[in-house]
Amino acid sequence: MAARKPRIAITMGDPAGIGPEIIIKMFKKEDLYKYADVFVIGDLFPLLSAQRRISNKIAVKPINKSAGISRGRNTINLLDMRALKLKDFIIGKESARAGGASYIYLLEAIELAMSKKIDAIVTAPINKHALHLAGIREPGHTEILAKRSKTKDYAMMLMAEKLKVILVTIHTSIKSVPQLLTTGKILDKIKLAYRSLITDFGIKAPRIAVLGLNPHAGETGAFGDEEITKILPAIKKAQALGINAQGPYPPDTIFHKIINGSHNAAVCMYHDQGLIPLKLIGFDTGVNFTMGLPFVRTSPDHGTAYDIAGTGKASESSILSAFMVACEIAKNRKK
Repeated sequence: MAARKPRIAITMGDPAGIGPEIIIKMFKKEDLYKYADVFVIGDLFPLLSAQRRISNKIAVKPINKSAGISRGRNTINLLDMRALKLKDFIIGKESARAGGASYIYLLEAIELAMSKKIDAIVTAPINKHALHLAGIREPGHTEILAKRSKTKDYAMMLMAEKLKVILVTIHTSIKSVPQLLTTGKILDKIKLAYRSLITDFGIKAPRIAVLGLNPHAGETGAFGDEEITKILPAIKKAQALGINAQGPYPPDTIFHKIINGSHNAAVCMYHDQGLIPLKLIGFDTGVNFTMGLPFVRTSPDHGTAYDIAGTGKASESSILSAFMVACEIAKNRKK
């Protein structure tokens, strides 16, 4: 008997951003329902607004939590949260109402995932300032997902073709990174990456590159000692657990080797260390995956792009990639 297709919810994200547009565009892919039973959690007005601009061939079908998915070509199944009226948002403008609506969509998806009614969540972009205007204080998607699912051990894995990066520190200033790095935190991210590569991506014997913090990985202490005092001890502890972690590697040379197959993933010390090479090779197709959650969550690796919202210029490539990765991981977890 054929395995059940994963059931995946796509949250609309900030309705004033490009989320509704890229969702409409991704549903133009004719064989989308071949991979999963998929539906959108959002609001009818912004989705219809985007549909009128992008394609009148896309049909929007409202559903409820117990209704079946319509798998018709060019059909979007929408769980309408009715969080917004047409006058409540302006395309391309951040607001408390739009930020609050994006939070409502996400909470609904988390509830469905925690109750095992869906296998994965794909999140369209939200705006952190709009969230804050709505009174939500978490920095973004990742922290909300972790808090609501009571997950303490989690991390972002960002990926494009031939490259997966894991961040030890995320949204923080460069000057605060050395103080935030600890051997324990680095080891935790190595272990998370190792488990995820096996469970989520089916890699039997993962090879993990751990990057240095300083130029030339510190040059044996000449340019800083974090490699000696924090990073190398984490690598040795990981190796003692049977994990094939190597390094610390100079950040300016290792990515070329990883892309050519030396390692399956890179553990990076700070945000831009991992994101610059990733976006260089996969600007339109990058995917963010949250490791450690009790359910699968992916997202496109870009923001709300208010500056082009409503113009039809936004590419659906990244959210389509996020959808395909969610399908892959959901299937691997069921094996």
